[in-house]
Amino acid sequence: MSIRDVASRASVSVGTVSKYLNTPHRVAPQTKARISKAIKDLGYIRNEAARQLRAGESRTLGFVALELNNPFFGDVADAIERRAAKSGLFLFIASSNGDPEREGQYIEMLVQQRAYGIILASGITRKRELDLLFDRRIPTVLVDAYRETDRFSSTSVDDFLGAERAVTHLIEQGCRSIAFVGGEVQIHQISERLRGARAAAEAHPGVHLDVIPTVERSVPAGLAAGDQILSRPRRQWPDGIFAANDSLAMGIMQAITRDSDLRIPQDIAIVGYDDIDFAASAAVPLSTVRRPREVFGRSAVDLVNDQAESSERLPVRKIVIQPDLIVRQSSKRV
Repeated sequence: MSIRDVASRASVSVGTVSKYLNTPHRVAPQTKARISKAIKDLGYIRNEAARQLRAGESRTLGFVALELNNPFFGDVADAIERRAAKSGLFLFIASSNGDPEREGQYIEMLVQQRAYGIILASGITRKRELDLLFDRRIPTVLVDAYRETDRFSSTSVDDFLGAERAVTHLIEQGCRSIAFVGGEVQIHQISERLRGARAAAEAHPGVHLDVIPTVERSVPAGLAAGDQILSRPRRQWPDGIFAANDSLAMGIMQAITRDSDLRIPQDIAIVGYDDIDFAASAAVPLSTVRRPREVFGRSAVDLVNDQAESSERLPVRKIVIQPDLIVRQSSKRV
């Protein structure tokens, strides 16, 4: 059974069937319905390997995230999948887990498989891989925060501004000794949040910012950081904590609430980052900086599609989203 048989059965041209198979969003709904019925009636199955050899690309869209144990990236992947499905794309999801070497292997594999496009959301991609993607003209979009955006379109949140707002809020609640708990500063997202936190502290005389690094950005890492803080003499405890993501913040809250004498936010106020679904439903609802996952996913796929459907290099587009500070019980003192 061939594509010509499908075209004959649906009373359309071979080109229209090809467009349906490759870019279904460009086919009229009634025509799509006729082609879909013809495919089902005939039992047509496309030879994807042969198609890739002819077209020089697949329908695979790669999404490489920093970490998948952070619910934020799972939500972004879900938004990408739903948008990609409307374009007839199939999503391949990978996690670098903060390892540039592992990420490089995923990128090289996707290039070898002639991926339709790649969405990078790790912030740690090496120049070697970025050069490869640029030279091979693989439609590539950078998500979240990257130092290099002059060659690639990107969609990101202003992490500096988000962190500055979070720490300023803690200061407005009366906090004067604030701890920034975060992961590796070589990750651009983390370094921008630390830079914003420092700017807010330096703008207010008498405010001290302590930096507590973590190897991971998970709930267990936050729990360990909380235990580390509480192991100090009480006079050295911070009265406010800004965590680099919500998972860390929740782990810290677990450590604090195990001590029945401590109260959140009266003794220690806490603000996280991301606004994952669990933030609002935590035992103490978590104040956080919201990053719009749906906008990230939708705009990233649209940028990839624009590049893939153009025969020329398109001008670089940078979509920068302003973050929202969501104030809940974990930080609201006044």
